[in-house]
Amino acid sequence: MQGITAKQSLLKRQVELSTRLKAVELDLHKAYNQDSGEQAVERENDEVLEAIASETAKELAQIDRALSKLGTDQYGSCDQCGEPIGNERLEVLPTATTCISCAQSH
Repeated sequence: MQGITAKQSLLKRQVELSTRLKAVELDLHKAYNQDSGEQAVERENDEVLEAIASETAKELAQIDRALSKLGTDQYGSCDQCGEPIGNERLEVLPTATTCISCAQSH
């Protein structure tokens, strides 16, 4: 999945995640309801939203890293052993930084 196809996939996912992150951040900045029972539920929801925001930010960072590697000989090479990461793995996980062997050994 190297080249244009990987880049298109990564850019598409980047847009999706950026949109999601903006929506989550907007929700987190909403004022709480005056009702104390509702506030408790809203605070619990905020904890979930914060976790979603954190995971989304992590995935965006992985995408940024993969995009910076595209066009270089680093994209598609395992960070641990230097061997090529299989095309099948990159198709499923274009942000992969390790080959399947190294991923399974850790």
